[in-house]
Amino acid sequence: MKTLVIYYSRTGITKKIGQAIASKIQADAEEIVDLKDRKGPWEYLKAGRDAMKRVPAQIAVVKNNPEYYDLVVIGTPVWAGNMACAIRTYISQNKDKIKKLALFCTMGGSGDQNTYAEMESLSGKTAVAKITIKTREAGKPETEARLDEFVKQLSL
Repeated sequence: MKTLVIYYSRTGITKKIGQAIASKIQADAEEIVDLKDRKGPWEYLKAGRDAMKRVPAQIAVVKNNPEYYDLVVIGTPVWAGNMACAIRTYISQNKDKIKKLALFCTMGGSGDQNTYAEMESLSGKTAVAKITIKTREAGKPETEARLDEFVKQLSL
């Protein structure tokens, strides 16, 4: 099964998880680039506000067309209980090209269930698998075991 892992990462944690998933399943991976600089504490607050208001982001042109993949795995940090603006834009632009969907979130607090529900609603697809990684769990051995379980769900 040809798989694409798509993710947006402001701090690098979602990128780390996305690359780990791609590596485990030998998938193509692509980071979505938000054309708005979201680095720093002030931009972090504005990013949360934009996510709550469901403001789409301007993103760089993607290299991989999801239409050519059997499965697209999409990852986002959870901002104020919502998906990152760049992921909102990616899903909106590509929902008709995605055949099968899986999702992952990274977060410090809560909001993953709302984020998953909105990602599924926006894409018009029900995810075949989902995994949430808390910031403090990233890189820990028990997280690797959870990622392995997630990857098994992708091949069902």
